[in-house]
Amino acid sequence: MKSRDMVLAGMFAALTAVGAFIKIPIPFVPFTLQFFFVLLAGSLLGSRVGMLSQAAYIITGLIGIPVFAYGGGPSYVLQPTFGYLLGYVLTAYLVGRLTEGRPGPVFRHYLRANLLGMLVTYLFGVLYLYGIVNLVLGRPMAFKDALWFGAVLCSPGDILLSVIAARVSVRMVRALPQLQKEAVRVE
Repeated sequence: MKSRDMVLAGMFAALTAVGAFIKIPIPFVPFTLQFFFVLLAGSLLGSRVGMLSQAAYIITGLIGIPVFAYGGGPSYVLQPTFGYLLGYVLTAYLVGRLTEGRPGPVFRHYLRANLLGMLVTYLFGVLYLYGIVNLVLGRPMAFKDALWFGAVLCSPGDILLSVIAARVSVRMVRALPQLQKEAVRVE
C-alpha cells in the first residue's frame, strides 16, 4: 500500500469519526453523518482504500479511542448499532467497486451505488440491532420493530445523504480526476 493511500484512508477514517459526533438522537439508532463519509470514501478512494478507511475507523474505536457515536472500546461490539459500523466496511467497498472505472463521473451511477450501499448498511445494521436487543440486552423486539427503527425511520435522511454524496462525488472527481484514476490503477 502506498503512503498516499494510507494517508487518504486515515483521513476518511477521521472524517467518519467526526461524522459520529454530528448526530440527531432517535430511538436505538441515532442519525449521524458517518454514512455520508462512508459513501465518499468508497466513491473517491475506490473499493480497496475506501474499505480500508472504514476498517481503520472500526479498529480505532475498538482499541478504546471514543470515535463511535456512543464512545469506544471492545465492549462496543455489544452496542445495538455496531452492525451499522460493520456494514460501513462493505458499503465503502461496494460503492467504490460500482463507481470506479466508469467513464466520466455520472450522477446517476454514484446515486445508484450509494443507494445500494445504504441497503448493505441497513442489512447489517437491522440484523445486528435485532440480535443484540433480543439476545444480549434481553429485551424482546419484533423484527418489524428492528426494521422500523433501524431502517425505515433512518431512510429519509440517508437517502438525502446519498443524493448529496453523489453530487459531491461527481464534483470532486471532475475537479480531481487523478484521484479516482489512481484508486482504480492500484486494484
